[in-house]
Amino acid sequence: MIKLGIAGVCGKMGRRIFELACQDKDFEITLALEKKGTPQIGKELGKIKISSSPDGLFLVDVFVDFTEPSATQDNLDYVARYKKALVLGTTGLNDTQLKKIEEVSRIVPVVFSPNMSVGVNVLFAILPEIAKRLGSDYSIEIVEAHHKTKKDAPSGTAKKFAQVLADATGKEIPIHAVRLGDIVGDHTIIFCGNSERIELKHQAHSRDLFALGALKAAKWVMGKPPGLYSMQEVLKIG
Repeated sequence: MIKLGIAGVCGKMGRRIFELACQDKDFEITLALEKKGTPQIGKELGKIKISSSPDGLFLVDVFVDFTEPSATQDNLDYVARYKKALVLGTTGLNDTQLKKIEEVSRIVPVVFSPNMSVGVNVLFAILPEIAKRLGSDYSIEIVEAHHKTKKDAPSGTAKKFAQVLADATGKEIPIHAVRLGDIVGDHTIIFCGNSERIELKHQAHSRDLFALGALKAAKWVMGKPPGLYSMQEVLKIG
């Protein structure tokens, strides 16, 4: 059984990861972490109390973090200190924080991805080939839409799409971000020539998509040597 720690357990993603992990016989949740000052600290969540102390990491095998950049920066120090595997889905990280992830991955195994769904990671793998086959006569742009409370724009997934396409074409790929209502996550990649248009669209219907991917990554990374791993490696795509 994998002893699981979850950061931001009172947030939308953290709570869903917690709920789905409770239904999975492969996991025992040993740390439900929240930032200091959160009203729920000390209260029972299932069979465990919500804590603000990272010292609980000594009871954990794998730590899952889908929080925000400032919290993730601190959590990277904690997993390095306690030598715990990390599954990281936080987006909006700056260059310094991204560099810190690389540094920590030399100490512990880290699965890091802006999106942990199967469909999106298949797109990460095949988009460069599509762009190369279409050639330079086709312009490419990305449109992404998320709920109105999402803090980062454009999304980490859209940035990754743009990166893999830029690497394949040598061109900067424009991104258009929409923040409306309760949209979980829509991404559309548009290839447009003079007489035709191809659109590849991924829509997330539920946060369960990402939570289940995180739990799959947690099972995969258990026992791996230090290193920075992608979700494509977890899913054996590409």
